[in-house]
Amino acid sequence: MIKRTLYFGNPCYLKKKDLQMNIEFPDKEYKPPSTIAIEDIGIVVLDHSQITLTHALISALSDNNVALVSCDTKHLPYGLMLPMFSHHAFTEKMYEQLESSLPLKKNLWQQTVIAKISNQAAMLQSIGKDDTKMQYYIKLVKSGDPQNVEGRAAAYYWEHLFGEKSNFIRNRDEDGINAMLNYGYAILLAVVARALVSSGLLPAVGIHHRNKYNPWCLASDIMEPYRPYVDRIVLQVSEEFPESDELTPEIKRKLLQVPVVDIEIEGKKSPLMVGLSRTTASLSACFGGDARRILYPEFS
Repeated sequence: MIKRTLYFGNPCYLKKKDLQMNIEFPDKEYKPPSTIAIEDIGIVVLDHSQITLTHALISALSDNNVALVSCDTKHLPYGLMLPMFSHHAFTEKMYEQLESSLPLKKNLWQQTVIAKISNQAAMLQSIGKDDTKMQYYIKLVKSGDPQNVEGRAAAYYWEHLFGEKSNFIRNRDEDGINAMLNYGYAILLAVVARALVSSGLLPAVGIHHRNKYNPWCLASDIMEPYRPYVDRIVLQVSEEFPESDELTPEIKRKLLQVPVVDIEIEGKKSPLMVGLSRTTASLSACFGGDARRILYPEFS
């Protein structure tokens, strides 16, 4: 079932009523109240300081594994709330993850980097750019990626993605295209973290990322091969709004489509949010010794 992504950018009052999210606005004549079934919701984005939620609603959203995203004063996703335990065998899965061997983690990271570079190469090829060097990088990736092929491939990728004449430099603190990428990646991170929790995994314990200030290390790892899907949306948006340096409501609406874009895993197509559950379930199986390969999408 495809879950809905809800965005709230105006003052409103959100509460639970009869298994529904009840939405009320200050100006009821301009915007009448509405309801949405909680079971249909996957992500809720809160982007206004005058939004009020009842605890009953927050509890119901957690029970249905909804990712609750709050935005900062710059209107960028900043906070993420997820249920602590949404898998029936959480403790067993947790120990499998925590006790996984270093060789296994290195192998899983090798798979992840290869999948990421492969999808980046496919992204470049889809817009008519030469991916020969990216294909060369794929062959260099070893267990654990000790030579940081990921970083070298990323440098080439960003240099060519938006056109050699664009002088684009990937910088998380910049506006324009960088702000669009930050927004899209934040939504993607929420979807990944939600899927990890559903599979009984700890989003904070990564297979490669180990930054003590990053509470989403594993989500940061697993989202890597999915980034090109965000990049494609941002590229399309940047071409549609070439003069825009701000995240307008219209641009945000387009970026919020990330969870429902079509992906393909092992020949089976599905929305990204559904496919991610297959990816995280396969990762959990790897930790448990029941599988050796993470199921990542093939970009097309």
